[in-house]
Amino acid sequence: MASFINVYGSPRVIPLLVLGFASGLPLALTGGTLQAWATLSGVSLQNIGFLTLIGTAYTLKFLWAPLVDRYAPPMLGRRRSWIFVTQILLGAVIASMGFYSPSDNLMILALLAVLVAFLSATQDIAFDAYSTDVLRKEERAAGAAVKVLGYRLAMIVSGGLALVLADQWLGWGNTYFAMGALMALCALATLLAPEPEVIARAPRTLAIAVVEPMLEFFKRPGALSILLLIVLYKLGDAFAGALSTTFLLRGAGFTGTEVGAVNKAFGLAATIVGALAGGALMARLGLYRSLMLFGLLQALSNFGYWVLAVTPPHIYSMALVVGVENLCGGLGTAAFVALLMALCKQEFSATQFALLSALSAVGRTYLAGPLTPPLVESIGWPGFFVITVLIGLPGLILLRMRRVEIDGLEAVR
Repeated sequence: MASFINVYGSPRVIPLLVLGFASGLPLALTGGTLQAWATLSGVSLQNIGFLTLIGTAYTLKFLWAPLVDRYAPPMLGRRRSWIFVTQILLGAVIASMGFYSPSDNLMILALLAVLVAFLSATQDIAFDAYSTDVLRKEERAAGAAVKVLGYRLAMIVSGGLALVLADQWLGWGNTYFAMGALMALCALATLLAPEPEVIARAPRTLAIAVVEPMLEFFKRPGALSILLLIVLYKLGDAFAGALSTTFLLRGAGFTGTEVGAVNKAFGLAATIVGALAGGALMARLGLYRSLMLFGLLQALSNFGYWVLAVTPPHIYSMALVVGVENLCGGLGTAAFVALLMALCKQEFSATQFALLSALSAVGRTYLAGPLTPPLVESIGWPGFFVITVLIGLPGLILLRMRRVEIDGLEAVR
């Protein structure tokens, strides 16, 4: 308990809760919540489909991450200045969306949403760099867990809560006004957050900011295998989760109400608990042992879905399986984000973290998504979930092979 309080009570960890909340707040407001508003306003399905392109900025943010490394507004330090400026601008632009209606001004609303996504992605670049720079090595997993907690809470507020507010209390325009004000309030946490203990100098030129992060990384021993590890570490988890809702509804035979209550609400809670527990445990276990233990647990937890696939549906068995799987996934996420932080050199942390996090999405986006349906159709749900356990093993084998490099990261602040 003492170690838990010490690691989560750190003045470098606590502010990340609010900053993580600010990072997660805009996503639903330009995604699911905006789509719900457009749907209820009678916008055509084709136009609603185009709204999904708004989030492209989150995928491409690594393209302007070098600008965040090279330049900074003249206030609050190199990272916090970007976070503060983007939060104030986000508050203003989100609130301005409340002046328009999708039925009458869809184009203006969509352009404002694109601006929100761009500013939000820029905030994410600076926030990831800040958390990488400010945390001590023993605080990285705890910091990652707190970031996840703040981000998830924000998604609940800007997703489910925003829908309720718009439908029952405030209306859509006032809801976006309220969300903009909430975002602006988060800027207070940025003002109070501490500066990193070690301040790295910014790259001297933009060219250096673009090129040097890649050159510096690939000069390291085993650089290519570390990049492969980033793709593979959570790949089994990504495959198991790709169609988990579809499986629970069609494959296991649960009702929509049961899946919504357990898989979404209970699963979210279990993920948060897992991330928080991972942060505390990693302070004792260290980076390598945490990655290995949590990676093994997140792989083995997929066996629970196999059990659901071969047994009659029961709400308690689903709750147990979903809880354990999300708990283990949260553990793995805390250690994995800590690994990404440890791999970043402070001088280039904005660019390197943006590139590494983009690479970590490759398995989920380009492998798990497209390959899961044909696998299920060819071998069925039970066989598929056994395969997901096996898919998680290559990442653990590669982790073992790269233990020297991973242990070396512990020697760096």
